[in-house]
Amino acid sequence: MIVLDSHVWYWWVNLEHNRLPSETIQMIESAPRVGVSAVSCYELALAHYRGRLELPLPPQDWFSRALDGSDVELLPLTAGIAMRAVELTNIHRDPFDRIIIATTIELDAMLASIDGHFSAYPELASRLIAAPR
Repeated sequence: MIVLDSHVWYWWVNLEHNRLPSETIQMIESAPRVGVSAVSCYELALAHYRGRLELPLPPQDWFSRALDGSDVELLPLTAGIAMRAVELTNIHRDPFDRIIIATTIELDAMLASIDGHFSAYPELASRLIAAPR
């Protein structure tokens, strides 16, 4: 399974594949499962609300199409993921990034992201598909 970080999910669904290396695209396309943490919905909705991101549709409509109209699964926030997020190495404090990282680890998955902080997490060693900016 590959977990998509919020920005990668946005680019993937909106067919902005030019923002991702071809190797990352191939890995996502060939993965048996591709998922996104439920907190990514919050991150994208908040960015849209604050004017930092323009969704092509109202957020609820975009989420429906981005999930129902694709092979990307919405991954729940479980108690195990919450505890794993709290227990991660203290690299940075963004709780949503920590939940996305913990989701990846709990599901024994890979994580596609360009977030520069993620490579500092020892817990993500050999799990990070880092797309350069």
